[in-house]
Amino acid sequence: MFIHKHPYEPFIQSDTKKLIVGTLPPPRFSIGNLLEKDVDFCYGSYYNSLWLYIEKIHNLNLRYDNSEEAIEQRKAFLIANKIGVCDIVGSCERDKIDASDLGMKNIVLRDLISYLKQYPTIETLLFIGGNSKNGPEYFFRKHIKAYHLKLELVSNEIPRIHQFELTSSVSGKQEQRLIQTVSLTSSSGAANRAVGSMPLYKQLKAKKPKFNTFDFRVMQYSEYL
Repeated sequence: MFIHKHPYEPFIQSDTKKLIVGTLPPPRFSIGNLLEKDVDFCYGSYYNSLWLYIEKIHNLNLRYDNSEEAIEQRKAFLIANKIGVCDIVGSCERDKIDASDLGMKNIVLRDLISYLKQYPTIETLLFIGGNSKNGPEYFFRKHIKAYHLKLELVSNEIPRIHQFELTSSVSGKQEQRLIQTVSLTSSSGAANRAVGSMPLYKQLKAKKPKFNTFDFRVMQYSEYL
């Protein structure tokens, strides 16, 4: 049995407005056995393309290696754009040492609601993946039941958008905040088959034969990142 613990603390600033929410990085990040092109930071896996999409959208020149500079480049981008990262899974157990969400069991979730209360500037949660079993939205729905909260559908188009109200203490006063959630298509390569089956992707591909799953995510993510 492998105990898979999240290797990174949430990356949130006092003025963060958007929060990226995933599950867990691959086990090699927890045991310090990185690949040559991995970055030792959130979404640093060479096989997860989130930072490639962000780089394309913002015309960045990021390093993809184990250097401290690669980490600082990503932190600087997040801080400048008031974006944070707080994956929802704190730890889990695995029979097989891989990055499969479905392979997680005895899962311990992070208390995202407490972070939202601690950082009242956060307006949007960006789920990197949808409501499929053991995805970030799936876990968040389970998590908020303890707080008697419920997601309200805003848009059923992909990426699906929900919202919920949260009571927070701001300057010593209790205030109601409306927080939006956006379920972006997963940035992992494993989701390419699902992207290929989407009607919108098929329509765009028919118009532009060179259009691919990378282009689709760049198009989708550009509105939110």
